[in-house]
Order: sequence, then C-alpha cells, then structure tokens
Amino acid sequence: MLELCNVSFEVDGKKILNNISLTIEDNRFTVITGPNGGGKSTLAKLIMGIEQPTDGTILFDGEDITAMSIDERAKRKIGYAFQQPPRFKGMSVRKLLSLAHGKDLDEEVCCSYLTDVGLCSKDYLNRDVDASLSGGEVKRIEIASILARDLKLSIFDEPEAGIDLWSFAKLVETFQQLQKESRQSIILISHQERIMQLADEIVIIENGQIKTKGTRDEILPTLMSEFEPCEFKK
Repeated sequence: MLELCNVSFEVDGKKILNNISLTIEDNRFTVITGPNGGGKSTLAKLIMGIEQPTDGTILFDGEDITAMSIDERAKRKIGYAFQQPPRFKGMSVRKLLSLAHGKDLDEEVCCSYLTDVGLCSKDYLNRDVDASLSGGEVKRIEIASILARDLKLSIFDEPEAGIDLWSFAKLVETFQQLQKESRQSIILISHQERIMQLADEIVIIENGQIKTKGTRDEILPTLMSEFEPCEFKK
C-alpha cells in the first residue's frame, strides 16, 4: 500500500503541490488526471523519488520511503515509465528487457512483451535503443521493460503520448489485462477516457491539490459532462 501524507512540493517559493494526502491500496488501478500544469507528473516523480517533497511523508508497505533514492525504491519493486524515456546507445531491446527482468530472457518471452505494446518483435528485438528509434517507439519499449519487471507498484506518466492509434489500442488491452489479473498496483497519469474506464479509482488534481477522487462510476460521468460541447443557439 502507498500512502502520501500531507505532501507538498515547491520550486523557488512557488507551490507545485499543496498538502496532498492519498492512499493507493494494493492491486488497484488508479488513474490521476486533471488540467495540464496541475501537478500530476510532479506527484508521480515524488512517488518514484525523482523529486523530493518539501513537506510531508510517503509510506510504502508501511515503510517511510520519503528520503529514499530512486535505486532504493526500485529495490522495493516500484517502477516508473518516463513521459520522455531515455535512450541507450549500444544496448539492444532484448538486452534492455533482460536487464529489466533481472535475467536473460529467451526470444519468445521478449516477443510477448513487445507484442503487448504494439511492436513487431522481429523488427525491434535486436535494434539498439538509440536515436534511430522514434519517440513513440522508445516509449513503447520502455513500457515493455516495465512489464518485464516483477513490480509491486508501476507508475506510468501519460503512456499514450506520441503513440499512434493502433498502438494505443494495444496499450489499452495491456493495461486492461494487468487490471484484471491484479498482479500489482498501477498509477497512471492520463487524460484518455478509454484508460480512465479501466480505473478502480480516479483522482483529479487541479492547481496542485486533489480536487476530487472516487471510483470510476462516481467520477467519470461528472468528469465527461464537463467536456460536453455547449449547445449552439441562434
């Protein structure tokens, strides 16, 4: 279980997040959404340890991880997929997946992870994760590497960004399967209705604060109604 207790974050005196308290239960699929610039990605980075909170406490399975490094959190089986993933010159996709898993993976297993994110394995397995790949391709490969790890908590920051519609459909299928199997807790930053429809819980962050939170059935109808086009009147 992940617990954020009165977490705040500021940069140069400007509040980015203010007094966030949130509990993510085990084996739950949580989507965090809200307006751009509201603090969603910052919250994800605080959970992973990429940034450190100005105030407050972060607990994971009852342990205080607030001051822990990224590596220490990774050892506790917390993983993070960047909005703009890094590239690794000289490292093949197969090697990256094997490193993520912790041991050499055979071709069949690697292929299954790539298929899950909409990539044809024969075109990518032996390619380097470098500048020759598009942003969308690197994004999908990073998500595949997250799937290859045995995690307790996976954090995905807008996984749909830079991905074509067909690949997005495959990603939705992958997240749907993860949600059904309940093998881990998932936190996913997204604006996409199709992803929010998979959520056990939806959290809306606006202006650095939690505006509202609740189950999919509680939040989604109201959220969608806010974006209905207004009726044209003559």
